[in-house]
Amino acid sequence: MSFQIELIQDKVEFFEAYVLKELERKIEGKIEQNQAIMLHVHSVSHAVTLDGKGRIMYTAVVHFKAD
Repeated sequence: MSFQIELIQDKVEFFEAYVLKELERKIEGKIEQNQAIMLHVHSVSHAVTLDGKGRIMYTAVVHFKAD
């Protein structure tokens, strides 16, 4: 049996929330988790849209990369 460890070089995560503060909290939590595995924020894209019921939804895509 062989055991091999590979480092994660890139990771893209998607987030959504109806309250902007909640979206920020989700992203901050994930940043802390990813720093533990040596990944840092490379870029962030965000958008605001309406869901099917007319409510505002905030979305974000965060690209994490190893240094």
